[in-house]
Amino acid sequence: MKSAFLYFLLFFFCLGVKAQVDTTRRPADSMSRRLDSLRQGVDSSRRMIAIFAPLYLDSAFDATGAYRYDKNFPKFINPGLEFYEGAQMALDTLATEHVPLEVRIYDTRSAGMTLQQQLDSAMSWGAGLLIAQASSAVELQQMAAAALKKNIPFINSNYPNDGNITNNASLVILNSTLRAHCEGIYRYLQRNYPTRPLVFFRKKGAQEDRLKGYFADLDKKTAGVPLKIKYVTLDDNFGAAAMAANMDSSAGQTVCIAGSLDEDFATKICAQLAYLNKSYHTTVIGMPTWDNIDFTRPEFAGEEITYTTPFYINPADTLVKLITQNFKTKFYSRPSDMVFRGYEATWRFAKLLLLRGRDLEGSLGEKKFRVFNDMEIMPVFSTKPPMTLDYFENKKLYFIKKVDGNVVGVN
Repeated sequence: MKSAFLYFLLFFFCLGVKAQVDTTRRPADSMSRRLDSLRQGVDSSRRMIAIFAPLYLDSAFDATGAYRYDKNFPKFINPGLEFYEGAQMALDTLATEHVPLEVRIYDTRSAGMTLQQQLDSAMSWGAGLLIAQASSAVELQQMAAAALKKNIPFINSNYPNDGNITNNASLVILNSTLRAHCEGIYRYLQRNYPTRPLVFFRKKGAQEDRLKGYFADLDKKTAGVPLKIKYVTLDDNFGAAAMAANMDSSAGQTVCIAGSLDEDFATKICAQLAYLNKSYHTTVIGMPTWDNIDFTRPEFAGEEITYTTPFYINPADTLVKLITQNFKTKFYSRPSDMVFRGYEATWRFAKLLLLRGRDLEGSLGEKKFRVFNDMEIMPVFSTKPPMTLDYFENKKLYFIKKVDGNVVGVN
């Protein structure tokens, strides 16, 4: 009953978005939102932002505007709508400051326009900043190319990949790439466990080969003392004995690195280490995908588990509390991370655009517009000559330490 009630409420939320976002087949096929200050005075100094998100409005509604899914709410619609809702909250906040902004929101799943047509529309309109919730490397490449052509910043808020994009100073990646996570974990181990036994457990696979390659490359390039990591490839049916054979119970704490993004592998690693914890004092370092794992389950009891994320939403933060309460009041549900990402990307970079204009390259690292997270946006250069600036990336990572599913430390 509770689940059905939630779906019912989300159903009306979807109808609300339909009312706010114009998807009629006019040339822009977008929602144009002008803040109050533009209605009250001269807007020659206005800044224009185009926000792209997969809203799936044409999938959710038929040509008459009727909702297609009765009282159900398809999960595939949720991330884009919550990102949009977060962005709208940020715009509402900016409106109270009477800032000269004009914003258009594009549904990247529109049936009436291709993504390229939407990008062309945004550029013709005069967008000075793109903010996007990209869904694939192809989308990322299209958006980055459009931004580069017009020499405007493109904020990739969620896609944790560079899409093989090079020589594009317009691209800003907020959700750190896998290489950046490995670099951060390596430095974290150097700083916190330089003398502890380090065991890198992995399984067979191309992705696992890539992860091991990142660590091996860091061994060669580190400015500090290289880590002495023992690399162990486990069979698919591995058990506690196979892991124990590669650890020394007399060596004190052993740091185990889980070298795979596979969540099934991750849960098995953690469960086996928790089982061994009475004889082998261990801590496990995981991957950014671990944020979705429920570590309150009894098979993980007592194990110290740490993983990385560039986005940490502190539940004690005042603004987080306000947004959470607003979401509960409005939609009878808790906001997902996408709400906070939409809010943060929109507010932070709108403020930067207002302060610096579209030439943000030298201002991306400014700390004054922090919202929920610290960011260390740094240039990433090509590894092959001639050295060129490929893109900008957020290198700030939070190390979330959990025991029995409870957060016991954030570094």
